[in-house]
Amino acid sequence: MKNINLLKIARTFVLCLVFSAVALNVSAQDQGSASSADELAKKLQNPVASLISVPFQGNFDFGIGPSDGSRFTLNVQPVIPMSLNEDWNLIARVILPITSQNDVFGPSGRQTGLADATVSAFFSPKEPTSGGLIWGVGPALLIPTATDDLLGTGKFGVGPTAVGLKQIGDVTVGTLINHIWSIAGDDDRADVNATFFQPFIAKNFSGGYALTLNTEITQSWDAHATSGTINFVGSKVISMGSQLAQVAVGPRIPYGNGNSSSWGFRAVFVLLFPK
Repeated sequence: MKNINLLKIARTFVLCLVFSAVALNVSAQDQGSASSADELAKKLQNPVASLISVPFQGNFDFGIGPSDGSRFTLNVQPVIPMSLNEDWNLIARVILPITSQNDVFGPSGRQTGLADATVSAFFSPKEPTSGGLIWGVGPALLIPTATDDLLGTGKFGVGPTAVGLKQIGDVTVGTLINHIWSIAGDDDRADVNATFFQPFIAKNFSGGYALTLNTEITQSWDAHATSGTINFVGSKVISMGSQLAQVAVGPRIPYGNGNSSSWGFRAVFVLLFPK
């Protein structure tokens, strides 16, 4: 019974995605729009592409901890590229989580609100290297925006972040990493000393379809805790009138010795604003 509200949210969210995909497929597309969808799908595999996008990533996790808790997290993740000069771009990425969880830390009840935000800035060359490597480096910031102690760390944090990838035909292979140390905040809360690591591989298909496999690993060094998920999602670029978007859905397989779930899935809706 305690998962009923979360399941209702999950069903509603996924039905919206399915409706959007069906609405697209009942309308015919010309070859030009298909080519545009293919190009956008490929750009979406590149975290430092020159593409303005606003992803809404819904993560649904069940069977968390000793009380069989559940969590829904909606990550609002705007990505804004800016041209610095003829050779360099600056790509700003924000992750603002909106979370509803129940009994995640034992019989801790329900918490709903904002979790901590992460802001990253990547300085990236506009052209790949001679070997085809696309890369970016910069700072990552942890901002304590959580509205409940059980939704965040209570700490400001800072550290480096980097991304590197290669796109060979329709295949993209790469990784994203950051490390954050807390530098200020609530003295009564535990310090943050954590590494996030996300290797990924994606295969694009004609018509704006793609399959992506990644793993998202967080290593909390002071707590000696590792938590992660393997995510396998199918996606498609769609058109809603003049608005381009992408929809994606797939399972999440958890692992690690942290406060991991038993199972979950991911559903994503991305607004696209190509230049």
